[in-house]
Amino acid sequence: MTRCIWVLVLLLFAGTASSQVLNNPGQTNPIDYSQPRQYRIAGIEVTGSNFLDPNALISLSGLTVGDEITVPGEVISRAIQKLWDQGILGDVEIYATRVEGNDIYLTFDLKERPRLSRFVFNGISKTQQDALRDKVSLQRGRTVTDAVLSSTRNIIKEYYIDKSYLNVKTTITQRPDSILPNSVVLNINIDKGDKVKISDIEFAGNEAFSDKKLRKQLKKTKEKRFYKIFTSSKFNRTEYENDKQLLLDFYNSEGYRDATIVSDSVYKVSEDRLAIRIVIDEGIRYYYRNITWNGNYLYDDDYLTRVLGIAKGDVYNKQELDKRLNYNPTGIDVSALYQNDGYLFFNIDPVEVRVQGDSIDLEMRVSEGPQATIDKVVVTGNDKTSDYVILRELRTLPGQKYSRDDLIRSRNELAGLGYFDPEQIGLNPIPNPAEGTVDINYSVVERPNDQISLSGGWGGPIGAVGTVGLTLNNFSTRKLFNLSEWRPIPSGDGQRLSLNVQANGKYYQSYSFSFTEPWLGGRKPNSLSVSLFKTVYRTAQTTASAEEQRLNVNGLAVGLGRRLNWPDNYFMLNHSLSYNQYNLTNYPLFQDFTNGKSNSISFVNTLSRVSIDNPTFPRRGSNISLSVNLTPPYSLFTDKENNYEFIEFNKWMFDASYFINLAGNLVLNTRAHFGFVGTYGGGNEIGPFERFKLGGSGLGGGNIFVGTEYIGLRGYEDESVVNVSSSADASLTSAGGVAYNKFVMEARYLISPNPAATIYGLAFVEAGNNFGSLQNYTPFKLYRSAGVGARIFMAAFGLLGFDYGWGFDTIPGAQNQKSGMFHFIIGQQIR
Repeated sequence: MTRCIWVLVLLLFAGTASSQVLNNPGQTNPIDYSQPRQYRIAGIEVTGSNFLDPNALISLSGLTVGDEITVPGEVISRAIQKLWDQGILGDVEIYATRVEGNDIYLTFDLKERPRLSRFVFNGISKTQQDALRDKVSLQRGRTVTDAVLSSTRNIIKEYYIDKSYLNVKTTITQRPDSILPNSVVLNINIDKGDKVKISDIEFAGNEAFSDKKLRKQLKKTKEKRFYKIFTSSKFNRTEYENDKQLLLDFYNSEGYRDATIVSDSVYKVSEDRLAIRIVIDEGIRYYYRNITWNGNYLYDDDYLTRVLGIAKGDVYNKQELDKRLNYNPTGIDVSALYQNDGYLFFNIDPVEVRVQGDSIDLEMRVSEGPQATIDKVVVTGNDKTSDYVILRELRTLPGQKYSRDDLIRSRNELAGLGYFDPEQIGLNPIPNPAEGTVDINYSVVERPNDQISLSGGWGGPIGAVGTVGLTLNNFSTRKLFNLSEWRPIPSGDGQRLSLNVQANGKYYQSYSFSFTEPWLGGRKPNSLSVSLFKTVYRTAQTTASAEEQRLNVNGLAVGLGRRLNWPDNYFMLNHSLSYNQYNLTNYPLFQDFTNGKSNSISFVNTLSRVSIDNPTFPRRGSNISLSVNLTPPYSLFTDKENNYEFIEFNKWMFDASYFINLAGNLVLNTRAHFGFVGTYGGGNEIGPFERFKLGGSGLGGGNIFVGTEYIGLRGYEDESVVNVSSSADASLTSAGGVAYNKFVMEARYLISPNPAATIYGLAFVEAGNNFGSLQNYTPFKLYRSAGVGARIFMAAFGLLGFDYGWGFDTIPGAQNQKSGMFHFIIGQQIR
């Protein structure tokens, strides 16, 4: 019916246009309506066109000079309609200026639509105005048409509906621009109204699960409740539709594979509240009965059933079945069993061969296919990093059998380099079934990974300490003498060069240099590291006549590391030989040892296993290390008055960190740390070297004794935690403890994966203690704390972060201990 009305209106418009053509008052030769006559168009003139090209308008009309037309007739009506359809004209009239015999002269009298001069938002904040300017398609000089105005209203409406302003009203008024001719200014008046919240979500037809349980399955559609401070209750149609599917997925995962949403309604309760009612037909709950295998030759039925891990009588779960068949991130799956042995073309199709009552029989139809061999391996996206640096980390090499585990491991190895954005490392196997081969394409996105370190801390007796450092994580000595490769430094070969200066002025300065080659010789992952350092420490003179107290420390270390293939290829073994020399001038380092030299020669052995998937924000995997630092046992075969001319100790440290992905971007990290320092002879006293300092953020205020370990314990003052049982122990508390342990449980949530600034929040509980003697060591006597914090990892500066921790226990002898405190971290992780 509506369509018919519009046809009548169009015909009426066409009739009016025709009459305008034929009844022009200035026409010298009237046209007889009662007798249609054929004319030849002798000329066409356009009036009222100030900005539009007249010739283009004539062309758009479909009329040209020389055309034969019938007057009255439909040709003129069609021409008017064509011009009107362009949307750029506000009025169109065509009339005959004169008629000479069979020649007719036409005039197009047009009124152009105005053009946009500018537009102004009213009724909203500047922030919202800026956001809408980027969304609406309003450009200066554009013709203001009904379609443009309608599109603008719709965009504004969608923008505010997405923010839960469902009652938004938009009014657009036009006013002439006083400066530009035929131009208008649009006043866009917006009345957002109140935010519309969800007051109630109710269910009908649900018997197996309560309303409360079903509401939890709706991830983005939540009720407004006073206690839900951090939960949004706005209504978003797209998110609501997604949540309805999540609801059905939940039912399916619980065995209700026939569950359907019979109906749902969203209705207004008030101007700022709406309610949702969902009617569900649950159906019956299904269970697995018989599972059989067909087409499998490599593995027998019993073995595949054990790998599948589904038994007769288990609740039918299509999603879990698909995970155990195709990809199980937390364990082995059937596809991995085949694909890790080269069967890339393996396929499995679970078919429901019988449904009887609440029981389902499955037949697993297997197509094993041939083993695939890797043909080509291609890496793209590395503009700075040399190809060989990437290729040597890959475990998928041409000629090898395809393995899905090797593919994923290669991705983790590339992420571990730190040169690429871990979130954008692409893996693309391209199978060629005809040849039985597969090409593998890796795509990477490089990110800045050189770091300028600007950090600070407060270090006990020496006060504030500042650090300036430069770390080049992808350095190249090969390009060092090729000036064309300095952009701005030679890079791309995976070497690491670090320069660091730490000082607080006259009383403390420390300089260090280190260089690491991760692939010594270029053929095997055997690393070589060299480091040099010098530290100067002075104590403040209390009187003008007091002698200067000074400690100089010089050191050199050389390390070799290699990857192991046993017990598995995640293990690494590192050996390091270091020499440190301590020069004392009136410096009360330990009891009667105040002048002279002390030498430390130690051999460090570290066995570690690292299997984390991302160095910046690990979601799964572990990092475990056992380190043993040994000096020669001088006391066993020498008898010297000065026990510190050659330092002896043995130091043992164990660190374990485990990551588990709880859901999405939520990760649980658990850590355990232990450290012990001892001597070789039972009666020998442990010196002030290589001790532990526990408490605070773990930022050491100057590494006075090389090897001193600064361990964080949030919620307590820096270096404040040392448990002593005697005055002899207490005399060494300034040097630190000889045994410590610490336990941490930390929940992390990734806020932004942006490689330029990776951000995550955290909540933690931890406990630890530091002991002045091994006899006093009690592993479960702990100082406890809890708190929250955040971390920002910036490629150019490293880790930035803060924590607020509450200490639950009182440290004996501590003065004015605070129950809660902030810890600010720059450039250093808390152990």
